[in-house]
Amino acid sequence: MRVCFICAEYAPYAKTGGLGDVAAALTAELTRAGHEVLSFIPLHGQINLRGAHVEPVEALQRLTLAIGTRAFVYDVKCARHPGAAAAVHLIDCPALFDRPQLYSDGPDEYLRYLMLTRAALESCQRLGFAPDIVHCNDWHTALAPLLLRSTYAWDRQIFGRTRSVFTIHNIGYQGSFRAGHVADLGPGVGRELLYQEDLAAGWINPMRHGVMYADAVTTVSPTYAREIRTPAAGFGLDADLRARGDAVVGILNGVDYSVWNPATDPFLPHNYDQHDLSGKSLNKLALTDLLRLGGGAGSPLIGMVTRLTSQKGIDLLMQVLPALIETRELRFVALGTGDTRYERFFDDLQQRFPGRAVFHAGYSEELAHFIEGAADMFLMPSYYEPSGLNQMYSLRYGTVPVVRNTGGLADSVQQYDPDSGEGTGIVFNDFDAGGLGWALDTALEWYEWPDLWSQIIANGMRQDFSWQRAVGEYERLYSSLQAIARV
Repeated sequence: MRVCFICAEYAPYAKTGGLGDVAAALTAELTRAGHEVLSFIPLHGQINLRGAHVEPVEALQRLTLAIGTRAFVYDVKCARHPGAAAAVHLIDCPALFDRPQLYSDGPDEYLRYLMLTRAALESCQRLGFAPDIVHCNDWHTALAPLLLRSTYAWDRQIFGRTRSVFTIHNIGYQGSFRAGHVADLGPGVGRELLYQEDLAAGWINPMRHGVMYADAVTTVSPTYAREIRTPAAGFGLDADLRARGDAVVGILNGVDYSVWNPATDPFLPHNYDQHDLSGKSLNKLALTDLLRLGGGAGSPLIGMVTRLTSQKGIDLLMQVLPALIETRELRFVALGTGDTRYERFFDDLQQRFPGRAVFHAGYSEELAHFIEGAADMFLMPSYYEPSGLNQMYSLRYGTVPVVRNTGGLADSVQQYDPDSGEGTGIVFNDFDAGGLGWALDTALEWYEWPDLWSQIIANGMRQDFSWQRAVGEYERLYSSLQAIARV
């Protein structure tokens, strides 16, 4: 099949979290499976092109795209890393994308990603690439299904057989913008095609329109697909999702084990596997020495790599972690960036507990891998978690996940049962300080029992969350949509 894949992020070029990892891994796996994939992302101002071969796409130079009353000039470049299965196409529009950050809360944010979406579709036209599937992701590209049914519906040669898939990676971010910008959406997008209640309230919600118009709506875990159809987790879109019925499906994200594998990870000073964990102990000593954490090999090390938002359960940590570090024998390391008040909390934590807690503000791919390869436990106390990837990385790295029972965490981590010896981590249900406190107390208690702890590690390292499994589900979905299209 031919797939046009449109996304705001794509690792390692542009990444703020799991979205970039998922985009890169899924498109690479689809390519390996024999499908022809054209992926499009913005050429962000701070894009990481180190080591990539980049060249202009001859047919896509000095193009002009009219959005409302404005005209934007753009080029398209193709980037590929040596040995990579898939290339990515970069929409080079400095007027909109040459910014210091991938995202902002600026008034033209909607315009930037509308430009990405339309430029990707028009690139398909100019290249004569007739996609069987246009796969769009999150609010940034959620208007693609609507545009295929309106602005680009005339082009039957290119889009006559095209069906659309819209993937919700995080329903909490919907990209709403003022209804006064309706003329920017494109020719053929009349007000009658838009969600009337939002219009009456003065807004256009891209994500809602992705749910309304896509031929299939996917999200990144089966549990999350159920959760977002409830008022508690649907962020106002639960009724729209329920109305789509079986068109909404959950497919658990996969892990690219060519990148996340402790036996071959180039970011680890000591590689290891499930048959010989000695390298993990050496990594722990190396990381604690690097970060000037005390305690030695016997003291449990808890790690976190996260965006610092309320979704990630940082408020619970503020209630539980200081007392835990003060009263229990443990070390804690966190890597992340986000809300200022949460960054301040972690800064204060390392000031209050020097040698016992360390916080690295920002993001470092090297340190993220190092934490996974050195920590004994990995903490994810999320309020909601669509899929999560770090808990699956942790399982492969022999780092016991401590997670809340929600979304993809529930689908990938099973509570360990000491009686049966089955299970892969510690899972708590209630999103409160008591629930998190129980989980951490349990983890620290079990850590003191080497045979039990070794069993949890062994169970986790045997799990298979590879993309080979997940991509088959996408292939079946794509094929089912095409079968319907041919009727």
